[in-house]
Amino acid sequence: MYKRFILAACAAALVCLAGCSGRGGEGTESVRISVGSYNLNNLPFFIADANGYFDEVGLDVRTENFAQGGSKVLQALVAGSTDVAVGFYDHTIQMQAKHKNVVGFVLLSRNSGLVLAGRPDSTFDPANPASIRGMNVGITAPGSSSDFFVRHFLAQHGIPVDDISIIGVGSGAAAVAALDQGKVDLLVNYDPAATLIAERGVGKIIIDARSDAGAREVYGGIYPTSVMYADQSFLDKRPEVAEKIVRVQQKALAFIADHSAEEIVAALPDKYVSGDREIYAKAVEAARAIFTRDGRFNPEDLRTPLTVLREFNADVANADIDLEKTYTNAFVDRALADPAQ
Repeated sequence: MYKRFILAACAAALVCLAGCSGRGGEGTESVRISVGSYNLNNLPFFIADANGYFDEVGLDVRTENFAQGGSKVLQALVAGSTDVAVGFYDHTIQMQAKHKNVVGFVLLSRNSGLVLAGRPDSTFDPANPASIRGMNVGITAPGSSSDFFVRHFLAQHGIPVDDISIIGVGSGAAAVAALDQGKVDLLVNYDPAATLIAERGVGKIIIDARSDAGAREVYGGIYPTSVMYADQSFLDKRPEVAEKIVRVQQKALAFIADHSAEEIVAALPDKYVSGDREIYAKAVEAARAIFTRDGRFNPEDLRTPLTVLREFNADVANADIDLEKTYTNAFVDRALADPAQ
């Protein structure tokens, strides 16, 4: 009986070790990935999931989509309830200011993709910044990049945040509905919301940062957004998983670059498509310019989010930020050096 007890204990220990190592089924490794929203900045992740690219490299991905904004996935990462986040690069700067080593390891969207829209009769005029006073402004979620967009505009023009109301309304169709129903006067959001607003006649685009020229006008430079980031400890302990994720995203980015908007939308299941597929294809085409081709970070562009955050985020303004610790191209370069793997 004692022998049977020892054998059972050993078997249990082996099971625990397998689970703790992050192994999934036979020949696979489990990894938890959280996504902040269904906006098109995250399209490469959706394509990778839809086309089965994670399965191809032996990754068992357990996905949670908060659909409320990137600040939620950042909270999940810091709390340890997810391994990797599909979120925005500026969060890594925020975390360094709080002495947390959150690192972007593959860049999906090289530019903002944000727009500010108003109802058809909106009285807001960017040429008269004070006209925003008293308005309800919808964003994806507090602490998200859409929130930073609004705070940057206010800081640039010396307008106190308390002069407006900032309201989290999510993204996609939910955000469009908030504008359409008059819950907000202005909406800062991404595609597909931007295209849905125009196509359905819900409102008008007043500020457009989807193009490089638009981003430079709004931010003073290119503003990298969607990345996959993780705590440095995860990258140190499971570098092979990080490299597999990078390879998967590079394949998804190539798919986006090499296929028409209609073909891209056809590859997506309904859960990733807001509105009808014809309008969604127009949104994909409008957002196409924001995606990278290989996932590499451009160090010069990373200065833009830092400059913006320092305008209104006291933690960042008072911290000695080392941008080289907020990202790494190591996994991208390794994947590019040996694409056959």
